[in-house]
Amino acid sequence: MTTSSAPSPRPRVVIIGCGFGGLEAARALRGAALDVTLIDKTNHHLFQPLLYQVATAGLSAPAIAAPIRHLFRQQPNVTTLLGEVTHIDVAARTVHLKDGPHPSAPLPYDHLIVAAGATHSYFGRDDWAPHAPGLKTLDDAFEIRRRILLAFEAAEKEADPTRRADWLNFVVVGAGPTGVEMAGTLAEIARHTLPGEFRHIDPASAKIILLEGGPRVLQSMPESLSQRAREQLEKLGVEVRLNARVTAIDSDGLMVESPSSAQPTSATSYQIKSKCIVWAAGVAASALGRQLAGATGCATDRAGRVVVAPDLSLPGHPEISVIGDLAAAKSHAPGQEPTPVPGVSPGAKQMGRATAANILRRLAGQATQPFRYRDYGNLATIGRNSAVVDLTSPTGPVRFSGYFAWLFWLFAHVYFLIGFRNRLVVLLDWAWAYWSFARYARVVTGIEGSAKSNGAKQSETAAPTRS
Repeated sequence: MTTSSAPSPRPRVVIIGCGFGGLEAARALRGAALDVTLIDKTNHHLFQPLLYQVATAGLSAPAIAAPIRHLFRQQPNVTTLLGEVTHIDVAARTVHLKDGPHPSAPLPYDHLIVAAGATHSYFGRDDWAPHAPGLKTLDDAFEIRRRILLAFEAAEKEADPTRRADWLNFVVVGAGPTGVEMAGTLAEIARHTLPGEFRHIDPASAKIILLEGGPRVLQSMPESLSQRAREQLEKLGVEVRLNARVTAIDSDGLMVESPSSAQPTSATSYQIKSKCIVWAAGVAASALGRQLAGATGCATDRAGRVVVAPDLSLPGHPEISVIGDLAAAKSHAPGQEPTPVPGVSPGAKQMGRATAANILRRLAGQATQPFRYRDYGNLATIGRNSAVVDLTSPTGPVRFSGYFAWLFWLFAHVYFLIGFRNRLVVLLDWAWAYWSFARYARVVTGIEGSAKSNGAKQSETAAPTRS
């Protein structure tokens, strides 16, 4: 890689992260008289709303991921770099990448867009991570898929009924959209996909437990839809436990604290034994947020997100913008009080486009515009023929659930996928799965390491199931 700190005849824009926000920002600068450098730790853009489908063997990874270089092959003002940003020198206006076998020079910028995203939050208990992986990357999805499938394999060989039950206990912590979708899909795998494939266990006997620390599932949705989602989960066989706070996680399972039924003001603690736990309870902003705060004096919230100005720039540093999950941003609608922007993909996309537009305004000597978020609603699928939809319309909210909500969810996600091929592959895979209940992305690799991380001995692993 060759870089130069010499003045460039064209403005230099550096974008950190090619998630939804970074991707849209780079696309919005197409044709502009400037040079864009897009940096990401991976070589692909990931459609995260469908990542749980990879984790549950419903889709293969290429169906929801697209190579970044391919996406910008026809946008010559974008240079793509594979690397991890370790430091931002605000005074020198340079970005430093993690040194590898070929150390790189700092990357100079005139305008910087930080869209580094978020990671899992275990609320100060990072020692839980090896026992309860979260779902943010393809590697996370592969690990969760291995744990799920190998748990059934281990149960098939286990002679002791008690230990077999531990392998067939699946726990999802957190009942937001990811947790609800994971729990519902796990129930479908156990009840519809795997029966008939094992000889010593009945996969349908697996217990799927969804733990939520709050009073209802899908708390970002109206209470009526939350209740409907819970009913649909329970119809699938998911055991939903509300007001359940996890206090410990280890290789044997987890400890849970819930209000006592006899004395609601007191709590009772109990253990759930499980070898397969999925964490969907919280997110934390990228470490770059706190680094920026230290370098610029900007504020961060409790989750480590950077508090930005109305135009999404850093106060006192108009050349730096922070967007997506890393930004504690507010929507500024005319005549209304500012409202927080939710951490969802439409918000990140809109921030990316708005930031690119403001950079072009600055270069033209014009005033920047405050960011305004347009809320189109929320969707969540519970399982086959089952979803909840909460849409925003000029005439008021539109809310429905069930089969037509599931169809709406399906086509909305297919529409927003990157690339025609991905849309076609996902549609065909879902159509086949709908009629056959089959899940063909069940090739398991890294069996030894995965079995150990599940708390199993190497001798307890088996050859993967391949369909």
